[in-house]
Amino acid sequence: MHNFIFGIYPYIAITVMVMGSIARYERDPFTWKSRSSQLLRKRQFIVGSVLFHVGVLIIFAGHLVGLLTPIQVFDALGVSHGAKQMLAIVAGGVAGMMALVGGAMLLHRRLFDPRIRANSTLADTGIMVLLMAQLLLGLATITVSFRNLDGAEMVKFMNWAQGIIYLRAGAADYITDVSWLFKAHIFLGLTIFLVFPFTRLVHMFSAPVRYLWRPGYQIVRSRRGARPAPTGLTPLANPRVEPGE
Repeated sequence: MHNFIFGIYPYIAITVMVMGSIARYERDPFTWKSRSSQLLRKRQFIVGSVLFHVGVLIIFAGHLVGLLTPIQVFDALGVSHGAKQMLAIVAGGVAGMMALVGGAMLLHRRLFDPRIRANSTLADTGIMVLLMAQLLLGLATITVSFRNLDGAEMVKFMNWAQGIIYLRAGAADYITDVSWLFKAHIFLGLTIFLVFPFTRLVHMFSAPVRYLWRPGYQIVRSRRGARPAPTGLTPLANPRVEPGE
């Protein structure tokens, strides 16, 4: 079972996440959205959303860099395994608390506001509960990490993650003897990958990066009798005329 969960299940989860997301985007593009509840109730939303998203982004970036960067790179930079683990504890702890507080505010709105609850699906509430459980498990692993500040545990997880990504045999063997809290944290994280395409989390793939280089002005077709466009804007060369205009 250990070999299946940590050696085979990661490939199942990642494959379903990638292929399921592609299939959803192709078959049901209008369901590809964040389903924001801001219009239903702004109270708690801004603070909760900012705390949650900033915390999660820091955690995601930390896991991505910390687990997938070859150990030789840290050695070449002179970063000891113990220092790397302490950085992960401090940065991950702060970001985890931010995400936990923000997530609790968002989950409270979704569970106890009648309008938001009526407009929420089981997937909307369920994925939020899973994320909160994952954050709690992640913060709980800090207590275990403090017992081994030499960084040896961190190296085990780096070898496991890189073994999975680079298709190395026996990747599950690296984490055979780690604490059950770490194993539960990894298993739940893989499960979130598995259900990813069937939830609102797909909006993560739609980050509006292209807005960074879009034109400074948005040209809008004017209607009959409307005020002229501001000076400096060029009207459309061939504006479309709607029937009846």
